[in-house]
Amino acid sequence: MNRQNGAERPYDVVLFGATGFVGALTAEYLAAHAPEGCRWALAGRNRDKLEQVRARLAVDRPHCAALPLLTADADDAAALRELAESTHVVASTVGPYIHHGRALVAACAEAGTDYADLTGEPEFVDRMYLEHDTRARETGARLVHACGFDSVPHDLGVYFTVRQLPEGVPLTVDGYVRTGAVFSGGTFASALTAMSRGPQTLRAARERRLHEPRLVGRRARAPQGSPHFSPETGTWALPLPTLDPRVVERSARALERYGPDFRYRHFASVKHLPMALGGTAAVGLLAAAAQVPAARDWLSARVEPGTGPDEQRRRRSWFTVRFIGEGGGRQVWTEVSGGDPGYGETAKMLAETALALAFDDLPATSGQVTTAVVAGDALLDRLTKAGLRFRVATVR
Repeated sequence: MNRQNGAERPYDVVLFGATGFVGALTAEYLAAHAPEGCRWALAGRNRDKLEQVRARLAVDRPHCAALPLLTADADDAAALRELAESTHVVASTVGPYIHHGRALVAACAEAGTDYADLTGEPEFVDRMYLEHDTRARETGARLVHACGFDSVPHDLGVYFTVRQLPEGVPLTVDGYVRTGAVFSGGTFASALTAMSRGPQTLRAARERRLHEPRLVGRRARAPQGSPHFSPETGTWALPLPTLDPRVVERSARALERYGPDFRYRHFASVKHLPMALGGTAAVGLLAAAAQVPAARDWLSARVEPGTGPDEQRRRRSWFTVRFIGEGGGRQVWTEVSGGDPGYGETAKMLAETALALAFDDLPATSGQVTTAVVAGDALLDRLTKAGLRFRVATVR
């Protein structure tokens, strides 16, 4: 638990962005699962909408009628500073983060307040490292990005897999991702934004590499693999150029348990070759369209932020990530699986990360850290109890 300078604050957790699609789901999860005595609040820029969220929560849980509401705009530095100073943990669902998330991270780093978000935007994560990691280390703040489907199942899945392998030897892990789900407007907007900022993303990554400390006596890497048929999974494997492998690599850099030489590769797992080729072509077209402002605006208007799949569709959604780890003459196959990846499970992952930061006895860390580094064992335990499945399938 981070209690900066031993000072007490009014709240344990503040949920910022509670009126958005995933924000409202996260509020519902906290209303159902926050421990007794947890002091939490809803925050956003529109008080009327916050009151509507609170009223919906109170229908089934009358005690939520008294939830505090905090108003702050994502660009109002003074209001965000006041918000950060009022709580021990901020959980943010306000994206695209490169446009709407920077001031809140700055406020948390300055206030010594723990921060968790749902970003899958590599540029944002690298920029926040460059701008705020040093200050967060000074104040004791833990800045934890990618606390939803990006990138908890992959980061903790590799962490879980490594624990099944011998210590002190070179290790390799390959991850294969399958999902059956649809995107919300906010997720689609964030993806389009990231695709449209290729040069800025590359520049931020280069600057980060220049500032990150070098590993001494160890190596950790996450190279992009090549498309291939995977006999182990019986599917076609397509490289996924997402934030996830970068997060896994950073966990491996920070934790010696990953061995003296660690390598991770990240793939989409597709059963049929035509579907694999079609999916690759569709992503390529979307990325090309994202470079043209008029086309990007047209695409954004097709799925408005704040909208998403209904409850019936979310109940049918699922994800599975299979990992194949090798090292020291041993091979292990593991699997992480759950329900609706983008919304129900993402809300669960963010909420449990925030609760772990607020209440669990975690390793001493600060600055920008991954979920595996800041709360590996505790978060594995929390998510398993919450219904996500981490299992060992085969050991050879």
